[in-house]
Amino acid sequence: MKSAPWHDSTLGLLAHGYAWLPNRMRGAADGVVRTRLMGRPTVALRGPDAVAFFYDEKHVVRTCALPDAVLDTLFGQGAVHTLDGEVHRVRKAMFLALLKDGDGVASLGGHVRRRWREAVAARHEDRVVVFDLAATVLGLAVRDWAGVPLSDAATAELARDCTAMVDGFASPGPRHLRARRARRRQEDALAALITEVRQTSPKGSARTALEAVAWHRDLNGTLLDPRTAAVELLNVIRPTVAIAWFAAFAAHALHRWPQHRALLRDDSAGAYAEAFAHEVRRFYPFAPFVAGLAAQDLTWQGEDIRKDSMVLLDLYGQNHDPALWEDPYRFDPRRFTSTDGPHNPLDDLIPQGGGDPAGGHRCPGEDITVTALAVIATELARLDHDVPDQDLRIPLSRMPTLPRSGFELRLM
Repeated sequence: MKSAPWHDSTLGLLAHGYAWLPNRMRGAADGVVRTRLMGRPTVALRGPDAVAFFYDEKHVVRTCALPDAVLDTLFGQGAVHTLDGEVHRVRKAMFLALLKDGDGVASLGGHVRRRWREAVAARHEDRVVVFDLAATVLGLAVRDWAGVPLSDAATAELARDCTAMVDGFASPGPRHLRARRARRRQEDALAALITEVRQTSPKGSARTALEAVAWHRDLNGTLLDPRTAAVELLNVIRPTVAIAWFAAFAAHALHRWPQHRALLRDDSAGAYAEAFAHEVRRFYPFAPFVAGLAAQDLTWQGEDIRKDSMVLLDLYGQNHDPALWEDPYRFDPRRFTSTDGPHNPLDDLIPQGGGDPAGGHRCPGEDITVTALAVIATELARLDHDVPDQDLRIPLSRMPTLPRSGFELRLM
């Protein structure tokens, strides 16, 4: 086998963010990047065939792939993201039952719409930051939907902590420390809530997301310990609050390309809003890549990959690959207005990972993300407001990134 390169790119990744891997891919004649991250030999892949290769558990596993710095901020120790095989499938079945149910997804969308309109009405003729407003709205909506008995004040703190977890997972320094403290605080609070639910609700009840997590039994037939159950409840709440990043990007897109406002306002069936949501997720940067470990010695397109090497799947690069997307740096929701042709563009869209939603590691919350984002985008398009002068640059060196101002607008 070829020996792995010794050059470590960790500092380059931190310095260049989302641009690091696509830039390296452009310089790779065979479309494969070889490097080291945090001292570990690393191979990065891109493309539809790479998605299938990456999400085949005979090739790449997630167990032990995520560093503690990510688990202690973003996902949580013992989370479903760290599991593989049948253990992963049993745990993920709980999320699929919660997040892929059509009526449940529509119900959450209704909560988002109601909470958004209440928040906007309360801030009439005020200046608001879309990112902050959306995070609060999404926190209240997912609290209502999941049946979590928190006050509005406690929910606002939960939403702030969830954004801190996402904001600090990929950054050393104060942001990372805030993320760790936020996760610890919310895991403590929700673990106590899980214990209370088990003492007061009917045994095995799953009327709400909270109860479903509290009474979930893993492959060995045992309940999750309260801390792990809190981790998985946060893995329902935190990604929902994180849609605030896409909400700010939606506001940015409507400001830059205002012709989409009328199309969203006139979209009674919701098809254009859904296409708009997909294009926001494709066009704007969210996750730069996903990572796993080689399960065995592998070969990818003639490239040898040693067992336990880090394997990266380039998300941001694939979502902007000119081989897959015509004029990829043009914002165009029409890419997704027809998905029943010979090739479905959704097959190439991997903003939060790819693979099989049922059996693999693809995010089961994608339906909720698209539904909530479509609701917020439509509400933004109907909103009477103006946009004051502000810094709307989106720095690709910062992960996760956002318009620098969070996108401020003045309600009319």
